[in-house]
Amino acid sequence: MSRAEQISIEELSGILRLGGVVGAGGAGFPTYAKLDKRADTIIMNCAECEPLLKLHRQLLEHNAEEIVKTFHMLARTVEAKEAVIGIKKAYKGAIAALQECIGEYPEIRLGLLDEVYPAGDEVVLIYEVTGKVVPPGGLPIGSGVAVFNVETVYNIYRAMMLEEPVQDKLVSIVGEVEHPVTVRLPLGCTIEEAVRQAGNITVENPVYFIGGPMMGFEGSGNLPVTKTTNAVLVLPEEHLLVQRKRRKSSIDLKRAAAACCQCSMCTDLCPRHLLGHPIEPHKFMRAATCKDIQDTDIFLNTMFCSSCGLCENFSCMQGLSPRSLIADYKAGLRAHGIKPPKIEEAAPVAAEREFRRAPMKRLMARLDLTKYDRPAPLSEGTAECRKVKLLLSQHIGAPAVPIVNVADTVEKGRMVAKPAEGLSVAIHASVSGKVTEVTDKYIVIQA
Repeated sequence: MSRAEQISIEELSGILRLGGVVGAGGAGFPTYAKLDKRADTIIMNCAECEPLLKLHRQLLEHNAEEIVKTFHMLARTVEAKEAVIGIKKAYKGAIAALQECIGEYPEIRLGLLDEVYPAGDEVVLIYEVTGKVVPPGGLPIGSGVAVFNVETVYNIYRAMMLEEPVQDKLVSIVGEVEHPVTVRLPLGCTIEEAVRQAGNITVENPVYFIGGPMMGFEGSGNLPVTKTTNAVLVLPEEHLLVQRKRRKSSIDLKRAAAACCQCSMCTDLCPRHLLGHPIEPHKFMRAATCKDIQDTDIFLNTMFCSSCGLCENFSCMQGLSPRSLIADYKAGLRAHGIKPPKIEEAAPVAAEREFRRAPMKRLMARLDLTKYDRPAPLSEGTAECRKVKLLLSQHIGAPAVPIVNVADTVEKGRMVAKPAEGLSVAIHASVSGKVTEVTDKYIVIQA
């Protein structure tokens, strides 16, 4: 039996915490904190939740043996009875690579998914491959499940077997670029440098959507790549998605007051509502626009919204913005210290759920993204970068604490910020060079 199969939770947690391994997407939850013997099932997420993203299936196809072996080790470490790889049926290359190596691991099986959105949402994925429903506001571990995405598992492999900390990130560069590509980038390089890896930009006034078209955000080219940056979508300024992102909440509310006909399509197609969570966007739209606070649960239950964006980017025939308005209300509730109501279990899963899922192809057509659905091949090696700005908070929890000073010379891979007390992970140099700036927010290294 190899060292990897014998490792304890405590030893693995220490390696991952010091190696800076966090969820490679989403909010960046420190991976060591997910190692828990309450997990009788672990899931590897290869659903590529956002349209146009390709990096997880590509990484899995190229490194299936290493990733599957590491996934097996995770199952042994937490003593899980079952390990499921949630992957879309359309990812034939990755599935073929998996089938060549999972035979020797009896606890691992494939959980095949349809090409629908948002198949990669944790709560949706768990139901699809296990039949379990995570309660509203609950964590997967409460249902005996832990979820890791493909790149996270690969980073665990690198930290354990190669002794390489997280110092780079795979990013899909797609949209209005000459050569769409999936490229490995040093952490802290700029979005502008990332886009440069895909050749020339093909529009005059490009807008960068960071993270994907549905749940991503518009960002400047000066923003640094972090451990959770999965994609950069380059769009023309006049694109529908750009115009929607730039709308003002005050205008959205007035449009909703004038045009929302309470058809309930936003609720009927809401993935969390269909799994029994008490989120009803159409009721929220009515209460918010009419300033009706008689039923406060309508507002409190917005905290169970996953912000997948299906309601405003697919369901609403009036082009209204339930997700954006709900996000504003959620932020307001949190700012006032209000927490989600406690609900022990979800309502029964809707019988009609099977017929109310959003096909990815139709979603991309609705968003005028079909023309960008081109190959973005995985590039070998790591892109060069002259200067990096390493944010100290690239994860949920406390920011890392700098352990270098201005004028220090550092080698690539060296720890430059240690984990803080509590939930936190280390940050490492992504290039070799001289430290030129240290603050409580970031460290700059000149290569």
